[in-house]
Amino acid sequence: MQKKGRGLGRGLEALLSNELAFDETQELTQIKVDEIVLRKDQPRKNFDEKSLQELADSIQEHGLLQPLIVRHRQDGFELVAGERRWRAAQIAGLIQVPALIREMDDVQAAEVSLVENIQRDDLSAVEEAMAYKYMMDNYGYTQEVLAEKLGKSRPHIANMVRMLALPEQVLTMLERQEITAGHARAILSLPTAAEQIAAAKEIVAGRLSVRETEKKAKSIIKRKQVEKKRDPVIMELEERMESYFSSRTKVMQKGRGGTIEISFYSLEDLERIVELIGLE
Repeated sequence: MQKKGRGLGRGLEALLSNELAFDETQELTQIKVDEIVLRKDQPRKNFDEKSLQELADSIQEHGLLQPLIVRHRQDGFELVAGERRWRAAQIAGLIQVPALIREMDDVQAAEVSLVENIQRDDLSAVEEAMAYKYMMDNYGYTQEVLAEKLGKSRPHIANMVRMLALPEQVLTMLERQEITAGHARAILSLPTAAEQIAAAKEIVAGRLSVRETEKKAKSIIKRKQVEKKRDPVIMELEERMESYFSSRTKVMQKGRGGTIEISFYSLEDLERIVELIGLE
């Protein structure tokens, strides 16, 4: 038997667009935790275990103060907003949770889910970018319309989505918060994946600021423009080596000989390069 609870305040209403606004006097429904399933396109992918445990402890002491938003499905309910609270409620051992049941289509559900996460700053930069791209690819949003819906600027949407063009290794560093979105935007200007990876490693090793990274990127681009006058065969070889080692590589000619310089950013990175060379 589902049990009716108290009315919903205005806190969550601010997360919803006008067409999804609800009557604040509407009653909540107590729903069994195991009757709620997650949406496949939830924007948030990663949760901090310590933070979840802290929320679970709070729920055990004070109860779940902020309700979930769900919609009907054939075999129960689908979670639209409040995944972190739902997970914490499970950890806290709750059998039932307060929820607002809404009738909404897939587009509306995706909107509400994304808005809640963005408003709460729950998403990582990569998750936010992937959510924007998902909305545009699957629901036909333009950057302009999406920006208006979410209260963001169009350049913000564009810059976030552009970051997804970075190599997987760089996106992983961004996901782990080893570099920031500002760093990622700065190294996007570099022409090759190898240079972008090398720049990301330099950021971590040298603890470079975003401004320092921007200067570094401009310097590399300027150097590349000068290098256009070099032997194209040497330049191609250099690019292949950079791609192979995932590190900045310089081939410098002097007469009929020259030197090869491979950058590394930690002892672990040096060991990786040595293994790639084939030395033990």
